[in-house]
Amino acid sequence: MSKPALGRGLGALLGSLPVTAKPAMDVVSPVTSTETAPVGFDGEQVQQVPLSQVHPCPLQPRKQFAAESLQELADSIRENGIVQPLIVRQGAAGLELIAGERRWRAAQMAALSTVPVIVREADDRAVLELALIENLQRENLNPMEEAQGYAQLVGQFELTQDDVAKRVGKSRAAVANALRLLRLEPSIQSLIREGRLSVGHAKVILGLADPLQQAQAAERVVKEALNVRQTEGLVARLQKPADQAPKSQLPTRTDAHVAHLEGRIRERVGTKVRLSYKAGKGSVEISFFSDDELERLLQLLGVQAG
Repeated sequence: MSKPALGRGLGALLGSLPVTAKPAMDVVSPVTSTETAPVGFDGEQVQQVPLSQVHPCPLQPRKQFAAESLQELADSIRENGIVQPLIVRQGAAGLELIAGERRWRAAQMAALSTVPVIVREADDRAVLELALIENLQRENLNPMEEAQGYAQLVGQFELTQDDVAKRVGKSRAAVANALRLLRLEPSIQSLIREGRLSVGHAKVILGLADPLQQAQAAERVVKEALNVRQTEGLVARLQKPADQAPKSQLPTRTDAHVAHLEGRIRERVGTKVRLSYKAGKGSVEISFFSDDELERLLQLLGVQAG
């Protein structure tokens, strides 16, 4: 499959799905000459259906919707109606959203009785991919929602990280780095979800193997409002063995520099990295967790396997 370009727009991506045969009339009704509704992609028919027949999709990666933003959209819908139709598929309990949950929620707030929809056929994997693409284009997902969406494509649909990257128009490293966030303690994931801890901070904290140390570091970052560089220094100090003699410790300034370089390498290779340095000597340890990841690292390093 060729790599989708996010710049093409969601319409082009959604347009690649086949259209369903005409749905049963007891489920949806075509737009009449007295109704107004936007024209669908590629001239598809837009239909007005009862709002109560449309339901959210459990595969939707986005879980948080800002109340203020929804209210603004609801106010706009009251004045102008829904400009872009919802994309749905026929489900067991009615029509299931493929794209447009934010508009659906705002339509409820605006007390609409019907909404314009385009009905399409799509399997679960296509629905999840399109939901991810729609939200990534509009920067609607928080980092944890994005990571969980990628994890679902990998786990539930048995895609490789390379496959996921191609389908959502991201780099392989970006997908790998997002998935690494799921290794963090749930309390830290909540801080990221709430926007109290940045992805940059989280990547540094991932350098700590001990979950308790991770949680302690995250708590200090939030409490003391540490920037990423200060967090690197904190993590470097926590990584030092407790019984290490003070004389053998490098100055904190050097520790922070090593941690910064370690973070840069980690971002480049997209996996766990440990950089050891003392007096001009040291080592770089790069971890991998599957044969596919080893093969990717070898390709990245220009090493031929076999």
